[in-house]
Amino acid sequence: MSRSKISSTLVFLCGAVALAVPALAAGAQLGTWGVELSGMDKAVAPGDDFFRYVNGKYLATVVIPPDRSSIGSFQQLQILSEERLKAIVNDLAAKPEASLAPEEKKLRDLFDTFTDTAAIDAAGLKPAQKDLDYLNGLQTLPDVARAMASVKLNTASVYNMGIGVDDKNPDNYSVNLSQGGLGLPDRDYYLKGDAEIVKTREAYRKYLADMMDLAGMTDSAARADRVMALETEIAKVSWNRADRRDADKIYNPMPVSALKTLAPEFPWDNFLAESRIPLSGPRGERQVIVAEKSAFGPLAKIFAATPVSTWRDYLVVHYLHTFAAYLPSKFDNRDFAFYGTVLSGRTQQLDRKTRGVHLLDNLLGEALGKLYVARYFPPESKAKADLLVSNLLKAYEADINTLTWMTPATRAKALDKLHRFTPKIGYPTKWRDYSDFRVVKGDMIADVQAGALYEWNRDLARINQPVDKSEWGMTPSTINAYYNPSFNEIVFPAAILQAPFFDPKADDAVNYGAIGAVIGHEISHGFDDQGSKYDGKGVFQDWWTKEDRAAFDERTKALVKQYDAFEPLPGLHVIGQNTLGENIADNAGLAIALKAYRLSLKGRKAPVLDGYTGDQRLFLSFGQVWRTKMRESAIRTQTMSNEHTVAEFRVIGPTRNMDAWYDSFDVKPGQKYYLAPAERVHLW
Repeated sequence: MSRSKISSTLVFLCGAVALAVPALAAGAQLGTWGVELSGMDKAVAPGDDFFRYVNGKYLATVVIPPDRSSIGSFQQLQILSEERLKAIVNDLAAKPEASLAPEEKKLRDLFDTFTDTAAIDAAGLKPAQKDLDYLNGLQTLPDVARAMASVKLNTASVYNMGIGVDDKNPDNYSVNLSQGGLGLPDRDYYLKGDAEIVKTREAYRKYLADMMDLAGMTDSAARADRVMALETEIAKVSWNRADRRDADKIYNPMPVSALKTLAPEFPWDNFLAESRIPLSGPRGERQVIVAEKSAFGPLAKIFAATPVSTWRDYLVVHYLHTFAAYLPSKFDNRDFAFYGTVLSGRTQQLDRKTRGVHLLDNLLGEALGKLYVARYFPPESKAKADLLVSNLLKAYEADINTLTWMTPATRAKALDKLHRFTPKIGYPTKWRDYSDFRVVKGDMIADVQAGALYEWNRDLARINQPVDKSEWGMTPSTINAYYNPSFNEIVFPAAILQAPFFDPKADDAVNYGAIGAVIGHEISHGFDDQGSKYDGKGVFQDWWTKEDRAAFDERTKALVKQYDAFEPLPGLHVIGQNTLGENIADNAGLAIALKAYRLSLKGRKAPVLDGYTGDQRLFLSFGQVWRTKMRESAIRTQTMSNEHTVAEFRVIGPTRNMDAWYDSFDVKPGQKYYLAPAERVHLW
């Protein structure tokens, strides 16, 4: 898919208007008014650990299913979404083939092929043999470069390439290049000496050798050592994640001729020829946007210094990883043993049918989403969500108008950006056309490769056309949301617009603390440390005064310091700079949700329910939304390689910076997460 930059992948109001739900209605899905009080642990002081105060008994009793790396609010909705998608597929299976629409037939055929594991096992490596023979037959470095660019093979490459949106010209598509080449989640997995990381590296080395053994390759231990050594060299010259999310550092446009000068040891002609990207366009020589510019030259030197034989082994083993789910079960199981168990702690794969609907969502997501929306997202749900987002945008406007640290010049541009926000709610207004995606029942690898080629060909066909801003980056059944700075849009798929995030029968304060904070989070991404570098039209350009930017940066530095101190596991700290954008959005989203809730009362006093004030219920709801129990290996992987802080500190971090939280729960000096008023970070 032509992908524009998506700032957030865990959604997180503002409005002088209420949420269009009753103050209290019987029948909330959780508890009597929207919070499951039985899940709280009141033996924990809120100031010592608000996450466990809200969720302690839930965390003590809930069991993570063996096929999941975590369980909680998001994961339980994910399971519900999966069950609904399986029900849709089951209904397709029951229909006469002649009655199926073309897209429905593709969905059914692809699902049936994936779930026919007996046929996949019986075929062995035969469906992949042509690809493996090609990779094993590579003779020269230019051959290797061509193989790395193969859309069909989708194997690893020292450079990742895609078609996206030009940050400074968001009406134009762009060719984007970034560093690649690693099989582990982050460069630090190759470079750090922590005991657990060393164990993970050894497990990865063993995985590489085992996959080679399964493919019938000889001398696998030595070959795996060479691949591991190669990836370690790549890791040494790779950028860290904090730098990779800095929009100023990763926007480096240049013509293809300059790219060849930047990294002359790499066979760019072969690489680009395989991609079929036209090297000239309406404005002359094709421009590309390079991300980690200073890494490109060293990566090319590593490429040139590595024997072709090592590159063959590297490409083969990464191909086996990419297609493991479509190969005989011995490949699938061994791949899961590392990526599923070692990295995320799961002891059991998801059942094949659940994995099957994930595959459909990945390859034919809008065809499946169209059926999901028709069944599970009625027009009245969309109307309520549209109104809700509109109200929160109004509340954000009220907030910007009262900021004490922002000068009038920047405020005017901030308001202009807010007024230009485009909300997308539920599902696309224009569905994807899958006519060119050919599905052949019984040919799993070919079908997956056809899906990749369909997406790439679609991008190539419109590379010189204006950007399609109606396009979505998530499918309707996704439990998530995002902000896209190039489109200046906030996007909320249908599946997240339900309890515990939004429950029409819950108390207003609960909805503000849940979906209100979620929506506020996504709006705030337009004003976080990176999203704030884009203007109201989605153009990457500075619109702040120097004084306001300095004031904002001073606050965010304090936030980085706070999060650096959080320790999800002994000795493992949150990387505050890497998670800064999400932490800003969490901080601002909760603050705006509270402001919006108070505005919605229109001067009335909030009711007290079961002894809890309105503000208390909002904070409890926020804590409940993030209730999550994770496996240790999943905590480690997320902390080292993801821009989102683990759930525990997505509750503790924002609440401890809000004065109202201290007042609501009588948090005192000396309690673990108490911050003196001068140390609390207030952004919006």
